[in-house]
Amino acid sequence: MSNFWARTITGLSMVFVMLAALWFSGWVFAAIFLVVTILGLWEFYGLIAGENCHPQRWYGTLAGTFLYIIAAMMYLIPWKLSEDEVLFLALIPFLTVVPLFFLSFIIEIYRDKPNPLVNIATTCLGYCYIAVPFSLLIYFNKPDAIHLYGFPLILVGYFAFTWIYDTVAYLFGKQFGKHKFFERISPKKTWEGTIAGATVSLLTAFGLYYLLPPLLPLSDWLALAAMVVVFGTHGDLVESLFKRSLNIKDSGTILPGHGGILDRFDTMLISAPFVFLYFFFHYPI
Repeated sequence: MSNFWARTITGLSMVFVMLAALWFSGWVFAAIFLVVTILGLWEFYGLIAGENCHPQRWYGTLAGTFLYIIAAMMYLIPWKLSEDEVLFLALIPFLTVVPLFFLSFIIEIYRDKPNPLVNIATTCLGYCYIAVPFSLLIYFNKPDAIHLYGFPLILVGYFAFTWIYDTVAYLFGKQFGKHKFFERISPKKTWEGTIAGATVSLLTAFGLYYLLPPLLPLSDWLALAAMVVVFGTHGDLVESLFKRSLNIKDSGTILPGHGGILDRFDTMLISAPFVFLYFFFHYPI
């Protein structure tokens, strides 16, 4: 099977699973992304471990898992709280990072591994880079979030823009791309593919606004598409930078046609926190 068809089948299968999970229950969706989080953390720590770097692989994976579960409990349980208490509750996953961060310092004392500062830094980087963004996605699937036909509108829109941008940029760039976008880091990414993906994403924002019930203003649809394009592109570049520094092509082989967990979800790892902050403060749900 060619890489294109393997990529297409894997991508469509993931779309179906995600949509089905979102329709059935917020907890089902959270459970699926919990697995993605654990696999992503384990993959990340395995990639960076080497002669000069010894991340706390088990602790980092458990810490990220704990942070994710805390977020699921905070966002999916229908708490009856005041407005100020709700604000504090929503930020608990962010605040959870602090004790987890300093606990890694204490653990490193007992490990007797070389380069303790590098070990601590890479351990903390793992769950901040992977577990935090994935945990924030659950916020958009809260019981009181905006739903349309049983689906959380903002979250589905976010996934739609991400998939559309990735797919159009990949296909158009592969077929017509000539001018390199960031050759030093990602030689295959082109300006033609990037511009095509961004254009189709913004046109999709207009389409969703005019075709769906007016639950979100056009400015929010455009902002969501723009954040996916800008920060999603940088998320792809960040992961390419990591792989280039490690001299590897893919982060793993678990997803046919895509590579590893980090290869498939790299755009979300950078864009999700910005999308969360925009809607949390600009358009409370």
